[in-house]
Amino acid sequence: EKALAAADASLDANSRTALNEDFKALRDQLSKAVSNAEFNGINMVKSGGTTIAALANADATSKITVAAQSLALGGSNVTVAAAGSIGTISTATAMIATVNTSITNVSTALSRLGTGSKSLGSHLDFVNKLQDSIDAGVGNLVDADLAKESAKLQALQTKQQLGVQALSIANQSSSILLGLFR
Repeated sequence: EKALAAADASLDANSRTALNEDFKALRDQLSKAVSNAEFNGINMVKSGGTTIAALANADATSKITVAAQSLALGGSNVTVAAAGSIGTISTATAMIATVNTSITNVSTALSRLGTGSKSLGSHLDFVNKLQDSIDAGVGNLVDADLAKESAKLQALQTKQQLGVQALSIANQSSSILLGLFR
């Protein structure tokens, strides 16, 4: 917007200077945003940014990689130079093309970062569901063992009760027999 306005030949010097200062401020803001886009010591959008790789399987033989995308001024994506300005009609006209190219390049870079983010998010969901499934399976095994042991204990208690009743019946028979002989 600033470059397009500065390309107008009917602007006076003060207006052109004001637009140039606004452009420089926006340019510097972009530079600060890129240098401050750091999380856990990693910046994926600065020049020479860090590429992230996450394990994709338990053997560590496969990785999901999200490549860094440089959004620094004067780079391959943002082609606006760190000292770029729109102080004259010719520089403003050239800057329009440069900004349009940068917009296209940055859109492509952001789509690559977005695709990588979705890949990592999908893999995280898969790992979480796999972990939940394993936890449920282990819980079922533990529950099955407890049920089995409980059944064994109940069977043993029943056998003991039957043994006591059998002895009681056997003791009664001998006293009945002794009563017949009296």
